[in-house]
Amino acid sequence: MASGGGGEGSDFDAVAVATTEAVERDRRELWQSDEIGIRAMATAKSVKDVSPHEFVKAYSAHLKRSSKMELPHWTDIVKTGTFKELAPYDPDWYYIRAASMARKIYLRQGLGVGSFQRIYGGSKRNGSRPSHFCKSSGAVARHILQQLQKINIIDVEAKGYSASYPSLIYTMIVQDTHYPGQ
Repeated sequence: MASGGGGEGSDFDAVAVATTEAVERDRRELWQSDEIGIRAMATAKSVKDVSPHEFVKAYSAHLKRSSKMELPHWTDIVKTGTFKELAPYDPDWYYIRAASMARKIYLRQGLGVGSFQRIYGGSKRNGSRPSHFCKSSGAVARHILQQLQKINIIDVEAKGYSASYPSLIYTMIVQDTHYPGQ
């Protein structure tokens, strides 16, 4: 494993701040609403405790802002799988997919191109014939993994990819904030 350290100035600091803000906003909403009788939400202790949607949204914005990832020239015309009919509408889809893949590798070490083909695969519609599962594009997954490896987010191991920063969890911990009534 590469020694990266998740200290000051790492790529995940901005994501931790953005994720913290999103979680704090959610906690305030839960604290203000007594619909289900919850006064305050439990404090997040790891990446698993943070909403995946909020994390991926914040981290993809960070990847785009940092401009460390090189976008391939084919991002606006490529389909993400053979089962798709059109290219993605969102112009930032590449950053979103990269953030999602980085999160999945952090949570479960050893994922590779084939695993991501299955994860992002879907149902191919065959008209009047029965639909069947189809894998997503391997080239897209491979290119994103190479880009994440190039900027030292992940490392290659014998059984797949792993997170490059062993102290990543400490940069992802959401700060414990106290609200009235706790």
